[in-house]
Amino acid sequence: MPDGGFNCRTTRSGAKHSSLHSTISVLEGFTEFQKAGYTYRKAEILSAQKSSIEFILLHQLFLSDRTGQIINKDFLKLTYPCRWKYDILRAMDFFQYAGIEWDDRMKAAIDVLKSKRNNEGSWNIQAAHPGQVHVNMEKAGKPSRWNTLRVLRVMKHFEIE
Repeated sequence: MPDGGFNCRTTRSGAKHSSLHSTISVLEGFTEFQKAGYTYRKAEILSAQKSSIEFILLHQLFLSDRTGQIINKDFLKLTYPCRWKYDILRAMDFFQYAGIEWDDRMKAAIDVLKSKRNNEGSWNIQAAHPGQVHVNMEKAGKPSRWNTLRVLRVMKHFEIE
């Protein structure tokens, strides 16, 4: 889309603004495509990745670029599995996985993640997305091995204590 990201509703409902949900999903797909060694339309993919990363950073991962207000409070909830939904931990985990360097616009999201740390050093699952699962590994409201792992990967990559 012209603002740099993606929106799956563009052709269905005429969306005019990119979606963080769609943008992170496309970025994850592009990254896996490249890590698998594919080079088809590489220059276009790299350009789309760059603009999509900028789209997320422009929003400081969860804030409106127009008002500075939180776009959606659910973006601040730590979930696992994410399914198709965007949240700040999913975005930060993507950035570390893709080898993205630190950008000061990530600070607000990191501060939110740090504030959610439990006394014993873990992070909870704060919400569970509806839908069928094969195995319910962890419960909402309880410490999460998956979220803790993901936050610790982010902290290590960006050298944050």
